[in-house]
Amino acid sequence: MARWCYRHRLLVLLLWVGALVGMGATASAKGPDYANVFSLPNTDSKTAYDLMTKAFPKASGDTDTMVWKVERGSVRDEAVRARIQPALAKIARMPGIGAVGSPYAGPQGAAQISRDGTIAYAQLTFTERANEVPQKLVQDVVDTAQDAERGGLEVELGGQAITRIQQPPTGLSEMVGVVAAAVVLFLAFGSLFAMLLPIAVAVFGVGIGLFSTQLISHVTGVPDIAPLLASLIGLGVGIDYALFIVTRHRRGILRGMEPEEAAVTALNTSGRAVLFAGGTVCIALAGMLVTNLRFLDGVVIGTSLTVVLSVLAAVTLLPALLGLLGPRVLSRRQRRRLAAQGPEAERASGLAAKWSATVQKRPRTIAVLAVVVMTVLALPVLSLRLGAADQGNDDASTTTRKAYDLLAEGFGPGFNGPLQVVSVSGDTDVLVRGIRETDGVARAAALPPAQGVTVIQVVPTTSPQSEQTDRLIDTLRDEVIPKAGAQAHVGGVTAVSKDFASVTGDRLPYFIGTIIGLGFLLLLIAFRSLVVPLTAAVMNLIAAASSFGVLVAVFQWGWGLDLLGLGKEGPIQAFLPIIMLSLLFGLSMDYQVFLVSRMHEEWVHTKDNARAVRVGLAETSRVINSAALIMVCVFLAFVLSGNSGAAMAGVGLAAAVALDAFVLRTALVPAVMHLLGGANWWLPGRLEKRLPHLAVEPGEEPQQETRPTAGGATVVYGFVRDAEGEPVQGAAVTLLSKGGRQLDRVTSLADGSYILAVPSPGTYLVAITAAAYGSKARHVVVGEEPLVYDVELTGDEVDAVNRPSSARP
Repeated sequence: MARWCYRHRLLVLLLWVGALVGMGATASAKGPDYANVFSLPNTDSKTAYDLMTKAFPKASGDTDTMVWKVERGSVRDEAVRARIQPALAKIARMPGIGAVGSPYAGPQGAAQISRDGTIAYAQLTFTERANEVPQKLVQDVVDTAQDAERGGLEVELGGQAITRIQQPPTGLSEMVGVVAAAVVLFLAFGSLFAMLLPIAVAVFGVGIGLFSTQLISHVTGVPDIAPLLASLIGLGVGIDYALFIVTRHRRGILRGMEPEEAAVTALNTSGRAVLFAGGTVCIALAGMLVTNLRFLDGVVIGTSLTVVLSVLAAVTLLPALLGLLGPRVLSRRQRRRLAAQGPEAERASGLAAKWSATVQKRPRTIAVLAVVVMTVLALPVLSLRLGAADQGNDDASTTTRKAYDLLAEGFGPGFNGPLQVVSVSGDTDVLVRGIRETDGVARAAALPPAQGVTVIQVVPTTSPQSEQTDRLIDTLRDEVIPKAGAQAHVGGVTAVSKDFASVTGDRLPYFIGTIIGLGFLLLLIAFRSLVVPLTAAVMNLIAAASSFGVLVAVFQWGWGLDLLGLGKEGPIQAFLPIIMLSLLFGLSMDYQVFLVSRMHEEWVHTKDNARAVRVGLAETSRVINSAALIMVCVFLAFVLSGNSGAAMAGVGLAAAVALDAFVLRTALVPAVMHLLGGANWWLPGRLEKRLPHLAVEPGEEPQQETRPTAGGATVVYGFVRDAEGEPVQGAAVTLLSKGGRQLDRVTSLADGSYILAVPSPGTYLVAITAAAYGSKARHVVVGEEPLVYDVELTGDEVDAVNRPSSARP
């Protein structure tokens, strides 16, 4: 498939462009239909919600709040009313506004004025849901309300519709993430064209994925956070997967392979690993379905679809783009060096090789230090508290946060999250008295009953996110309602958030067990080892604990929130652990696969564990760290999204990926594998026979790259001549595996002769380079006997022979 895409590159590119434009046009015509649907069957708040819906059908539109405060006097003063009432009247006349509940509208409105008379609020009801209200209408409402401000009179607005106009422009976080990733890619590749390849692959995959998710939102429930999370994970994996393939492709060209062969080999090796890694991410995401939380179904659909399309772009669009670029995927300096010096030797050097040797020398010390670091970072997770973010967590400069604080100041902290006790039988008066006498209740009042259902509005003395409010809900359910002899249920947004957190916490162990078990089985089949997948499972748990520790310290304790501009501390979003763990386990599996597959390949060839771990770490740590740095940049950019859930996920995943790549995969995993020795690759014989075979990244030549053994080694020899038949002295003659690994390299003698040592029979690549003649490369098939291969250099051509040579025996 890679060869076909490479050779039909224009057709493949046109198909992808057509798919992107077509899906974009269709999605734009339909528009989004995102909906946050929390389905919590068998919970008290869900029962209360169902009863209220039956007895009091909800208004179709979103209700937001306009709040004002005077520094001196009272909001009832004529000077204040003269400014506020015209604004409310103007808002009421706007198309799209269903009703305006003014505090100046008789006795009923009087309850919307605080006891000291300094704060009042009006309820603004739109005719549509918050996500469907035109932003121009919302902006007109805000402008009209705030035009009423003057010295000593503050006007603020809160609500879901108001929140939408405070968010940064759509796509800002994605754009910042792409720019940051581009900088890292340019530093890693040193080539503008090579830098653009992963960006292009990610843009196509994520773009089509988001358009598809938008269309799917018309068919099934998709929450508004799904596209944000889909673009977050899609950009990360799309760029990373392309990075792995392009790195292998460039390495093949530098080792003397033709661009087409390098692309095919890259897709047959790193491309297979990308398919496996993408599959593991989708499996980890699908693990969310185990929780049976309908809210997460749309997240699974959106993120999984985007990952699948990113993988598809990496294995089809990328080889087409590689075909368009040809050797320009290398930097100019690399192309000049290749022409002058010939193929490079494949050896790890620099910082990666030095670090790998250090880990081999001091595995115990490095393992202990890594465990200490991860343990310290994981300690805050012991105080993890799940809940729901609200506008009280917005940045202090936003109008929604100011409105929230004014309402809390004027009517009590619990006013922003009232409870609804829905009663269907029993003495309502007794129940209301019992609720009022309960500690933690500021006030309680029963609304007129309808269809046998009575709703009691309960305002707690504490904020919606307070632990005391959670305890009040439990007290009402377990003590107050049974004592009153009533059949009643506690509902409201605050109760729903508490029940959602409880359900999530109860189902979290099943979810973790599912994704760890699936990951264990996949790695067991891929690497034919019990210890490697067990080590990976433990490392994933360590990474999860440490990343959640960072999340708690930042968002729950408030460390650095002001610096990041992320508002006020509060509980961790209840849905975040499941989403984060899905993404974290999938991404951790990616790095484990790319790291251990190289180690496993070396182990198969040498049966030397120390060498396998050292070589695997030295050759993959640089690309893994580059990939991780790109993901960190992409994830942190989502702090700019304006969505608290996406910001939490971005910070948490950035911490998780950084710790996973820079501490676990670079230090702890190789250190532990050095300590375990050959036990890393142990698998009982009975299990070996029953397991299916799955090639993650197949060895390029299972037989050819083994060390020479008695009777197995042979040679390739011959002469290097020019077009006139004259010998070429000093030509670099290199023997490489089909995947580009250098096995031997010699320089032709005065008579043009050369001889290369071949470890064992098989197919190899012979590359010849001379400064005045250019390069020539050909695959040769070596049997049990020495192979004669004479080379003619023509001056300025690069031979592109793809078929194995049948040179003279």
